[in-house]
Amino acid sequence: MTFETMDFTRYLASKKTVDDRALNRYVWLRLSAELESLADKACAPRVLEIGAGIGTMIERVVEWGLLRRADYTAIDARPDNIQEAARRLSRWASTRQLQVAPPPEDNQTTVLQFSRTDGLDLRLSLEAVDLFDFVGRDTEQGQYDLLIAHAVLDLLDLPSALPQILRVLKPGGVCYFTINFDGATIFQPEIDRAYDSLIEELYHKTMDERLVAGQASGDSHTGRHLFTQLPAAGVNILAAGSSDWVVYAQDGRYPNDEAYFLAFILHTLQHALDGHPRLDRRQFAGWLAQRREQLANGTLVYIAHQLDFLGKLR
Repeated sequence: MTFETMDFTRYLASKKTVDDRALNRYVWLRLSAELESLADKACAPRVLEIGAGIGTMIERVVEWGLLRRADYTAIDARPDNIQEAARRLSRWASTRQLQVAPPPEDNQTTVLQFSRTDGLDLRLSLEAVDLFDFVGRDTEQGQYDLLIAHAVLDLLDLPSALPQILRVLKPGGVCYFTINFDGATIFQPEIDRAYDSLIEELYHKTMDERLVAGQASGDSHTGRHLFTQLPAAGVNILAAGSSDWVVYAQDGRYPNDEAYFLAFILHTLQHALDGHPRLDRRQFAGWLAQRREQLANGTLVYIAHQLDFLGKLR
């Protein structure tokens, strides 16, 4: 199997249970408390999720009881993600006793209406669109009560991106930024401590040097940098906490589809470092082979350090 043959939408599905364990419960509960003030308003709160992938956060918002009614917009730059989100969420709703009433589609936006007899009412708009094209629209400025970015901000240049993204929030609006990578990639058991550390160092450097359309796009220490970048962008931090990925086998088996999640992580690392001048090709290939053997026999442990944030726009 090569990196090119890996299925990105399957990876997004496989990491849902990893994210479920990782999300910081203190930050989530503080978000829930903030949203209670919107519950009695006549209009349903407006929510925007950027980089929504295949819709797993939408599932979580309903399953964990965060929102009972909302006008929820979810955007992603990849049309295949948005198409899969529409299919996946329709299947998911049918298993949750949710009524689904989909209005006609246009070429860009899919609208789904979820309702249930207990009063749950969620209008969901899914759109495949570039993030900065969307937040740059005049019609989106100051429109949202809640902004969600899940495993997204560490792919952006924070100083330039945050002010643009936050323009969509109403004054006093809330932002929930989760799974922000913060400088630790750990594989266990150790193969060679010095060589393991070198691979981690070089892998993180690829994040810091990532360019998209010629522009800086990424930061291997996004988590800690948000403590200064959020206030600089006009946000008061209400809560923050760790949201580490921790993946390991139980009785020799990884839960759910998390073996695929780990396989994708290893392929991502290989793709990032293949041909790196500081890595001998044969030694790096041997290191990857050992990690894949550990994955196959259920001994590979993977940890990534991340941070969650809840903030309010001043």
